[in-house]
Amino acid sequence: MSEPLVVTAHLSKLYNRGSSSVKALVDATCTISPGARIAIVGPSGSGKSTLLHLLAGLDTPTCGEISWPALGLRETLLPGKIGYVFQSPSLLAPLTVLENVELPLLLTGTPPEEARRAALEILLRMDLINLSDKLPDELSGGQCQRIAVARALITRPALILADEPTGQLDHPTAWHFFNILLDMIEGTATALVISTHDQVVARRMQEIWSMKHGILEV
Repeated sequence: MSEPLVVTAHLSKLYNRGSSSVKALVDATCTISPGARIAIVGPSGSGKSTLLHLLAGLDTPTCGEISWPALGLRETLLPGKIGYVFQSPSLLAPLTVLENVELPLLLTGTPPEEARRAALEILLRMDLINLSDKLPDELSGGQCQRIAVARALITRPALILADEPTGQLDHPTAWHFFNILLDMIEGTATALVISTHDQVVARRMQEIWSMKHGILEV
C-alpha cells in the first residue's frame, strides 16, 4: 500500500486579534492518499483556506501534528511536490503568462529549454496558448486563475491544492475548465484537493469534506 501524502492529527490554528484570538481551525484530523479526489465545502470564513495552507506547509499549526510521509520534509514540498492554486490572483506581474507557467520548473532546476517546452505544452492542452505572451494585468480574473492552475500542474506534483479554482469563472467555463483539470491528472497518482462553494464541482470528486466554524468533518 502506498504511503499517504499528508497526515494530520488534532491540527489547530489560532490567530491573535488584539487581546483575543480567532480559532481558524480546530482539532482537524485527516489523511490524503495518492490519487485522492477531495472537495472541501463550507461557508466563507469556515477555515478552508487555513487548512489548505497548512496541508501545503505554507503555514505552521498552533498545535497538533502534520506530516508528509510520501513527500518528505516540509522545506522540500513547494514548488515541486505540491502544486498550489491560491484563491486570489498570484501571478508575478513582470512576467508573461509563459514565464509564469515555466517558473516552478526553473526553480526546481529544470533546464530552461525543457521548462519552456513543458510550459508551451501545458498551455496548449489547457486551451490557453493564445495567452502566452500576455502580462497578468492584461488578463481577466478568470484567465489569471486558469493560468495559476497550469502553473500548479507544470511540475507534475504528487498533490494539487486548489483554493476556489473556479470561483471567478462562469458556470459553462468552470465546467469546461474543471473537465480539463481532471483530464490532466486522469490515470496518475496525483491527488487533488479543492475548496469550493460550487456543489456541482464538489459532486465530481470522490470525497466531500465539510467545514464550519473551523471544524472539519471528514
